[in-house]
Amino acid sequence: MENQHKKSALSEVNGVNQPDSLSNAVAKRIQQKRKVIPSASELIEAIKKGDKIALSRAITLVENTNPEHLERANEVINGCLPFANKSVRIGITGVPGVGKSTFIEAFGTYLTSIGKKVAVLAVDPSSSISHGSILGDKTRMEELVKNENAFIRPSASGDSLGGVARKTRESIILCEACGFDTIIIETVGVGQSETAVHSMVDFFLLLKIAGAGDELQGIKRGIMEMADTIVINKADGDNISKAKLAKTEFNRALHLFPAKNSGWNPKVTTCSAYEKTGIDAIWSIISDYFTLVKENHFFEKKRQDQNQFWMIETINEQLKNNFYSHPEILKLLDEQKKAVQNNELSPFAAAKNLLDKYFKI
Repeated sequence: MENQHKKSALSEVNGVNQPDSLSNAVAKRIQQKRKVIPSASELIEAIKKGDKIALSRAITLVENTNPEHLERANEVINGCLPFANKSVRIGITGVPGVGKSTFIEAFGTYLTSIGKKVAVLAVDPSSSISHGSILGDKTRMEELVKNENAFIRPSASGDSLGGVARKTRESIILCEACGFDTIIIETVGVGQSETAVHSMVDFFLLLKIAGAGDELQGIKRGIMEMADTIVINKADGDNISKAKLAKTEFNRALHLFPAKNSGWNPKVTTCSAYEKTGIDAIWSIISDYFTLVKENHFFEKKRQDQNQFWMIETINEQLKNNFYSHPEILKLLDEQKKAVQNNELSPFAAAKNLLDKYFKI
């Protein structure tokens, strides 16, 4: 009988109430501060003074898809534009698992050690099912994120093939106005995003790993042709000899590609982002590139061509957004979709009907 009255080891006992971790007064002040939405002019002035919080808020405003925020976002960008274009823009790409985040942290830390101010715009892939993103780049770059001369901004790629495309380009302008002289853009991986990022950077770096079996695959040719430098990462431990062999193979492959308009001969080098070796040599290569393209004026010409390209891209994007947000088009779109599904109308005829209607509105 006594055993029946004993409490189970799994039974709960009354514990000690934990004290409030944050006072109500402090919480109220934080909430009030967050409710205050700075004007465009206030954001511009704060960004020009190097305020990272204002920079983050401005990028969030630019990335916002709400049409009501578009005018204020454009005002901020136009206000920052005269203070931009004073940096070098470096795109970094590579297949998942190549060590992009580890490399960028080692590379960014090295750059800050020689007096550079580094902004990292990392594009994180969005799920096509849940539409969510992990945005874990700040977690992976735990040393760089604490560096006063560095700024890391992960952004979701959304449904854009080119990462965040126009939004990334506008974020570059804001970072430059904030005083960052070296902008690093990390792509989502390998594919269409490389083309978009290549059209907004001055230097394109392709990260590779030895022994992956893709050294000379023809499918990688387009990406290799875009690269200004190929870096074999993870050249440490037992992998050093493999990395040296891969370097030789890539050097041979590069000789098969046509000469670049910049007059630059792409280089191949090795490094270990984990051991932080070979990082200074990479910056030396990049510095040589910028010396060449600024002397032969390719740097300015490329920037001018990119500006024209992104003007056309912005027109295309805004036309697309306007088309799909128009109430009359949305109504007709549902009708045309059903007709196409029921084989009553061809996709091309349905598209023509929609476009004819749009241009008559």
